[in-house]
Amino acid sequence: MGRLDGKIALITGAARGQGAAEAALFASEGATVILSDVLDAEGAATAASVQGAYHHHDVSSEADWERVVGAIVAAHGRLDVLINNAGIYKQGPLTEMALADYEKVISINQVGVFLGMKVGGKAMMANHYGAIVNISSVAGLRGNAGSIAYSASKWAVRGMTKVAAAELGRWGIRVNSIHPGLIDTPMLHEIPSMDANPERWVRRIALGRIADPIDVAKLALYLASDDAGYVSGAEVTVDGGLTG
Repeated sequence: MGRLDGKIALITGAARGQGAAEAALFASEGATVILSDVLDAEGAATAASVQGAYHHHDVSSEADWERVVGAIVAAHGRLDVLINNAGIYKQGPLTEMALADYEKVISINQVGVFLGMKVGGKAMMANHYGAIVNISSVAGLRGNAGSIAYSASKWAVRGMTKVAAAELGRWGIRVNSIHPGLIDTPMLHEIPSMDANPERWVRRIALGRIADPIDVAKLALYLASDDAGYVSGAEVTVDGGLTG
C-alpha cells in the first residue's frame, strides 16, 4: 500500500531535477501524477516515465493555472496535492541587479506560488481536503550575498505559506514549506562558484555532502501524505545541517 494511494497530485517545474524526483517518488507511492513545466520535451518524457500526464504551464500566468487545474478537476474530479516546485535563479548583487531580472524571478518564484495556492486552494476547498507543499530555500531563512531576487522570492514563499495555512485550515487544507540547501540539480550549477570550487561549499555542510533531489522528494512525500495530517504552517529544512 502506497502512502499516496488514490491521490491526485500536481507538481510544477517537474520536467527535471527536484520536480522529476518528486514525480517519480509520488507515482511509486500510488499517486496519479500530473507534471507541469515550460520545458515541454523534457516534461513529456518525464511524465511518460512515471505514467503521468503533462501540461505546458507558465506558473506566472493566472490563465495557465486556471487551465491546468481545470483540466485536472475535469479529468479526475478533484486535486488532492499541489507541489509548488517551479523556480528560477538569477545571480547578481543588489546594486547591479537589473529590474527586469528581479521581476522575472519574483514572477515565477513568488507570484507562481501565490497563484498556485489561490487556484489550487479553491479546487481543494470543494472537497474539504488538500495538501500544498511550497518549495522555498534556505535562502528564505537567511540573507545570502549575491542573490537579492532569489532570496526575496523565497522569503516571500515562507511568509505566504503561513498565511495560507491560517486561511485554508478550516477547509482541511494543510500548507507547508520546504527549505532545501545545496541540492544537485541544474539550478545549483547556475551559481558560478559552485562548479569552480565545490569543496568550499561542501565544507560548510555538517553531513559533508551535497544532497540528491530524492532527499527533498522524500520530505515532500511526507508532507503531502496523511502521515503529516496535523502538520500545517511548518517550515522544514533539508540542508544537511548547513543552517543548523
